[in-house]
Amino acid sequence: MKNKFFALAVLMLIIVFSSCKNTGNGELTGVNRKAKYNPVDPYGMVYIPMGSYTIGVGDEDPMGYNNTSPRTVSVSAFYMDQTEITNSEYRQFVNWVRDSIAMTILGESYPETYLIEQHPKTGEIYDPPIINQKAKIDWKDPEVQEALEELFIPEHERYARKKEIDARKLYYDYYWIDFNAAAQKDLTDPDNDPVDGSFATRPQGRRDRSVFVKKERINVYPDTLCWISDYAYSYNEPMAKFYFSHQAYDNYPVVGVNWKQARAFCAWRTELKNSFIESEGKGVINEYRLPTEIEWERAARGGYEGNPYPWGGPYTFNEKGCYLANFKPQRGNYAADGGLTTLIVGHFPPNDFNLYDMAGNVAEWTIDAFDESSYNFGWDMNLSYTYNAKDTDPPALKRKVVRGGSWKDVYNNIQVSNRSYEYQDTATSYVGFRCVQSFLGRQKGDSSKASAIY
Repeated sequence: MKNKFFALAVLMLIIVFSSCKNTGNGELTGVNRKAKYNPVDPYGMVYIPMGSYTIGVGDEDPMGYNNTSPRTVSVSAFYMDQTEITNSEYRQFVNWVRDSIAMTILGESYPETYLIEQHPKTGEIYDPPIINQKAKIDWKDPEVQEALEELFIPEHERYARKKEIDARKLYYDYYWIDFNAAAQKDLTDPDNDPVDGSFATRPQGRRDRSVFVKKERINVYPDTLCWISDYAYSYNEPMAKFYFSHQAYDNYPVVGVNWKQARAFCAWRTELKNSFIESEGKGVINEYRLPTEIEWERAARGGYEGNPYPWGGPYTFNEKGCYLANFKPQRGNYAADGGLTTLIVGHFPPNDFNLYDMAGNVAEWTIDAFDESSYNFGWDMNLSYTYNAKDTDPPALKRKVVRGGSWKDVYNNIQVSNRSYEYQDTATSYVGFRCVQSFLGRQKGDSSKASAIY
């Protein structure tokens, strides 16, 4: 009898819950999501709200560049790294690439240890197998060293017979989408239009996606010799030997990284996070990338309008006479601000967006190509001018915008609207970078219908 009552109770519950389930009833109800979108601030980043400001004002132009015409622009919300990318953080990238290459080689002999052939939960077969990033490599094991002999510096090139990884072999492969190429019309193929061929159409989905799906292969090791090549008649050998590799400089900004390497780092950082999220059975994140120069200036101003420096005031020192950034004070008194070259990130107070070193320390790569007149022809919302220069292009087309000035620059070159450039394949001792991530949606707390503006 009890069993009958229990079965009846279960049946009633099933009926009740079934009736509560929204089947649409023939109405437009949208796709049911398992969970609401609840964005969490990315680790090490701060939120920059959307807003408008006037670019190119409040600063001096002693050199007469005239490349910062005042103009009001609007910027969508985004996240930005609180500090510049450090040696320690970039070294994580280099080590990941090194270990991935090593495990790919070792996987030929020990696939069960270094490779994953199917998803542990869903059973999906990976073809080809993926690398088991949780595996550990015993670099001191003679058998491992023998198997990885091709990764080490050739014997005839070794210094004092020391066996070291050959940094020239640390390459990272990644894919990216050239949206500019995807959006362009094909003017050479008017018949591609499915209606009457009267106008050219965009190529996506019609012929070959390889038109805009790009693959890059980048050597990731920084140019440690930039400390020597940048300055003749200067003893910078200790910096060349130890700046990137020694733990004393772990929290100093990475340098010797060109624009292509900085982009590769952003792609790897996205891959690293997405791999973890997918292993937890969750969705993916928006990509990490380099900032546009308009995003960079918006963040550097800290919410102020017309301020020449990130801290808001017109001077490079406070009321106590202490300098507020790492640059080249006075007539070359490098030590006056507390450091000769770079300093540990976050050494000086942050701006009102809680961002450190937006002036001085190292200049920072942006995603934008440099053109003196880009402020004049760009759109006034999320203004950005990009050009993906080829290796065969002339040097003028390889210029990329760098912002913020560095430890070697005088006061007017670290002002927030100062525009400068370096070539995309050039690495120096005074240019680093930080990442941004576009905020998905309008602003925080705005992912539901209830918060919409009417």
